[in-house]
Amino acid sequence: MSETNRASAQEQDLNELLQIRRDKLAQLQEAGQDPFRLTSYPVDNHAAPIREKYAALEPEQDSGDQVCVAGRMMSKRVMGKASFADLQDKSGSIQLYVRRDLIGDEAYAAFKKLDIGDLIGVKGEVFRTKKGELSVKASEVTLLSKSLKPLPEKFHGLTDTDTRYRQRYVDLIVNPEVRDTFIKRSAILREIRNFLDSQGFMEVETPMLVSNAGGAAARPFETHYNALDEDVKLRISLELYLKRLIVGGLERVYEIGRVFRNEGVDTRHNPEFTLMELYQAYTDYHGMMDLTENLFRHVAQKVCGTTLIPYAEAMIDLGKPFARMTMVDAVKKYAGVDFDQIPDTEAAKKLADEKGIHYEARHTKGDILNLFFEEYVEEHLIQPIFIMDHPVEISPLTKRKPDKPEYVERFELFIYGREMCNAYSELNDPIDQRKRFAEQEKLLAQGDEEANHTDEDFLNALEIGMPPTGGIGYGIDRLVMLLTNSASIRDVLLFPTMKTLDK
Repeated sequence: MSETNRASAQEQDLNELLQIRRDKLAQLQEAGQDPFRLTSYPVDNHAAPIREKYAALEPEQDSGDQVCVAGRMMSKRVMGKASFADLQDKSGSIQLYVRRDLIGDEAYAAFKKLDIGDLIGVKGEVFRTKKGELSVKASEVTLLSKSLKPLPEKFHGLTDTDTRYRQRYVDLIVNPEVRDTFIKRSAILREIRNFLDSQGFMEVETPMLVSNAGGAAARPFETHYNALDEDVKLRISLELYLKRLIVGGLERVYEIGRVFRNEGVDTRHNPEFTLMELYQAYTDYHGMMDLTENLFRHVAQKVCGTTLIPYAEAMIDLGKPFARMTMVDAVKKYAGVDFDQIPDTEAAKKLADEKGIHYEARHTKGDILNLFFEEYVEEHLIQPIFIMDHPVEISPLTKRKPDKPEYVERFELFIYGREMCNAYSELNDPIDQRKRFAEQEKLLAQGDEEANHTDEDFLNALEIGMPPTGGIGYGIDRLVMLLTNSASIRDVLLFPTMKTLDK
């Protein structure tokens, strides 16, 4: 059979099944048994707790305990006067044993008409079968919602990644490992909060719609606020508002929230993603390094039960002290170039030309150092390492190093060649900050859409006075990728950004 004929036959089979399911629903409705009219069901237990509580039951032993469970029927095996089925709920699955003489002839006939994917409620006794399978011996089966479409594995499975991301609700049903990833994501967020709360941090919320989207080098999404007749942007960072709170005396604050960057989509980037930023008064980027090590270890131990984390072909060790290296030393090690010996931008551009490193006319020596780092270094940074002391040109909100003012007190944590977080000793000098903003405005004028606009209210806050402060931003999605061994950011976002299908 040709591929075209096979596809046509499959479509015909599917259409017949869809009609059969709708006919079953119509029959139920005509009999006054419309499942969609039900509003609740008295669930008192779930599969996993049942398995745990009754693990000691012997084969053919009854527990004497009644439970009421509900979920999606994932399989059904009719065997004359008795049948088996698998019920899947939020915690896992458990076998159902349904006998005609226990639920009655009419109810048993109705059970046999149920389809895979239907949502049902079951009351019955927990027992272990002769073959040793923990089960619920049904005394009552209730259809709670009719599934009008068959689950995809009945035909070709749900392995196509595009379909999985678009229909995450089906992906969660048929791929248990996907559900486990998002359960772990929730646990990661919970443990982050637990850790920071234990350190005296206060969780806050700041605006998503802003007039000035600053705090990062990224192109923002723009929209119009009708009520105020003003153009506004979706935030690209949490930084500038959180620093205002440090000025206000809150001392230790953090926010976990969505940010939006009008950029491309790949395995590590999604236009909207979850960022956590925290700021702590009276510390610097060294304090942020210590906090980050402790946070990563705490979350890994609590969520994964270990600080040895498998990722792709590597084993990431979060238990050892994280390595520390300056950006200049890293480029010297992996590219064989010592930027401390390069006198100026002209010499840096000449070197870039020799090495085939593409740069823009506006780029300075510091920009080119960063380009060398991206080209030669990042892929080698597998185990946790803090890359420190970035050039001032790419760090407009960061305090300069007193002994090397062309560099700043900044670090990025890299694991498996990926930036996991970005931290500063925060610039609190309003005069220097205004100069940095002026440089950013020049870049904007030269066509750099990722440069920052001057934020006058933020400058006003700095003039009120901000204490010495350490700040850091964490890509939550990349941390979840690491701790769940996920290859793509889309695997850890419930609903990743997708191009709309043609209608």
